[in-house]
Amino acid sequence: MNTENLNESYWTRRYEEGSMGWDLGYASPPLVAYFDQLINKDLAILIPGAGNAYEADYLFKAGFTNITICDLSAHPLRKYKEHPVIKTIHGDFFELQAHFDLIIEQTFFCALDPKFRPSYVDQCYDLLRSGGKIAGLLFKSHFEKPGPPFGGSADEYKILFGTKFHIKELSDAYNSITPRFGNELFVIFEKRV
Repeated sequence: MNTENLNESYWTRRYEEGSMGWDLGYASPPLVAYFDQLINKDLAILIPGAGNAYEADYLFKAGFTNITICDLSAHPLRKYKEHPVIKTIHGDFFELQAHFDLIIEQTFFCALDPKFRPSYVDQCYDLLRSGGKIAGLLFKSHFEKPGPPFGGSADEYKILFGTKFHIKELSDAYNSITPRFGNELFVIFEKRV
């Protein structure tokens, strides 16, 4: 596919058709386990490319009070438009100008054309406060079919993120769902100061 076409219309069509192969219908187990050990419920949390935002819903039900979701398509954001806690941003992640303590990575990075990955790292760095973190899941394989999703490897991620982030965790996700088991890395990258 021509990755220039990965625009709002493309993603809205995918949502309308229900052809979101990565959509679990619930919060990803590795992220739930991570959320459950977080103590500060006031962390400013961003979920970019949030889609149906099951993780945001889980965070809200767990008592977190400062959750922002962003998506290029307005379609999946509709159900959160009037939410009392979850803030929605219909727009481009790369144009955001705010500050967060934590960015949750769940299938957004792999949906981006790989040529935008350095820009993703730069934008996360700019959005995070001092000591802020990216936490989430990255694929640990390359795919035979053209993306999205686009894969990667631990070695690539170390090089890509290592200049601006301390690699706190980059390991096989032990609690991935069965179809993804062995193909996901759980990551925590902490902003360098």
